[in-house]
Amino acid sequence: MSYILEVCADSVRSAIAAQEGGADRIELCSGLVIGGLSPTPSMFREVKRNTDLRIRVLLRPRFGDFCYDEYEFRTLKEEVEQFRELGADGVVIGILKPDGRLNMEQMAELAKAAGGMGITMHRAFDVCRAPFEALEQCVSLGIDTILTSGQKRSAWEGRELLAKLVERAGGHLDILAGAGIRPDVIPELAACTGIKSFHLSGKMVIDSRMEFRREGIPMGIPGSNEFEIWQTDEEQVRRAAEVLKRLERA
Repeated sequence: MSYILEVCADSVRSAIAAQEGGADRIELCSGLVIGGLSPTPSMFREVKRNTDLRIRVLLRPRFGDFCYDEYEFRTLKEEVEQFRELGADGVVIGILKPDGRLNMEQMAELAKAAGGMGITMHRAFDVCRAPFEALEQCVSLGIDTILTSGQKRSAWEGRELLAKLVERAGGHLDILAGAGIRPDVIPELAACTGIKSFHLSGKMVIDSRMEFRREGIPMGIPGSNEFEIWQTDEEQVRRAAEVLKRLERA
């Protein structure tokens, strides 16, 4: 298996930057500043029009935990079906029960709705109760990828668990390292874990084009700056892609 560089993008410009930088695929979402939410179909179509990248779509109905009520679950299922019809290469999903274990009943329904698409278990995995049990359950559901930081704040801090997950997975699914992934971290993380797939946002903060600014009126999370835009940095993606190419040649 060759190395994979996945970039998390929440705008068309970020998706284009990911492609120009050499990413293999994107995880498309909205609201990356709050951990990512489901994107709109119109954003998906615009990304498809402007890039040739494989697209896995993050499906998350709201900010917060991963324990969903019946309305949120029906929304998720409809989104899986919708993005399958729109031509997504895969979906990125995850649902937990209140006790911290995977909600196998709901996950199985989503996996069935995905049809032949790829499926990534997102970072709900990082807050689940029993990671090795969850890994086996993901295999049984036909999930092909787990995005994880090794249940730590960053993948580097979680490297011990990441290595164990790679070993336990035994090639049945891919362990995709995410959280704190930078070009300089990748070589050591790959060496000590055996991981070959890396997920990063490569974000930079750019200043708003607004000239007139009404200050002191927050629209969302208190303390956030309404005149800063998060966007994927093409150069960070390029450096990460170059690192992975060197590792492949080694």
